Amino acid sequence: MSRMTASTQFKRSPLAMVVLGILNLEPMHPYAIQRRIKEWGKDKVVNVAQRAALYKTIGRLQEAGLVAVRETGRDQQYPERTVYEITDAGRTACTTWLSEMIATPRNEYPGFPAALSFLMLLDPDGARAELARRATTLREQLAEMDADAEQMTGMDLPRVVMLEDEYLRAVTEAELRWVEGVVGDLTAGTLTWSWDSLAPFVGESTATE
Repeated sequence: MSRMTASTQFKRSPLAMVVLGILNLEPMHPYAIQRRIKEWGKDKVVNVAQRAALYKTIGRLQEAGLVAVRETGRDQQYPERTVYEITDAGRTACTTWLSEMIATPRNEYPGFPAALSFLMLLDPDGARAELARRATTLREQLAEMDADAEQMTGMDLPRVVMLEDEYLRAVTEAELRWVEGVVGDLTAGTLTWSWDSLAPFVGESTATE
């Protein structure tokens, strides 16, 4: 498969886009990329807890011709390190991915909606308890976000570099309001169910071929 074909067939991911975005600014070795992601708080939107995933992503980007090896060096403190740089094809791909990911909502199949689709397997009291626990965690996350934002107040950062934090807070706040509303309905008894009431809807299908 040619590099051009590989690049057009590359399955993008948030981590791949972030790697290209960072390399678009300057060449860097994988350890420095991971460190930069954490320093900039981008680990809130991409998972770099396991460096192996980062190396795998960089390898795929290289195979697709979107990044290339710039140099391999060694110093007394660190083992041999390969510095990568973005290619012209990588810059084009990065811009294209950014445009598509920003403009087009995509169903990414998160776990919470999947679990909600089977909430009826819990009884109403159990569902209320678990959702109340989620609400507590969401409040803690909001408090942490606000504390982080307070620390950055004096740094006079441009808003554009903080938009993902702004978005994540808005989404978390909206989710908390929704969860609290469902918990309220479960507490009031306006949302309830039993197996007898659900049987006509979740029982064995009577559809004919």
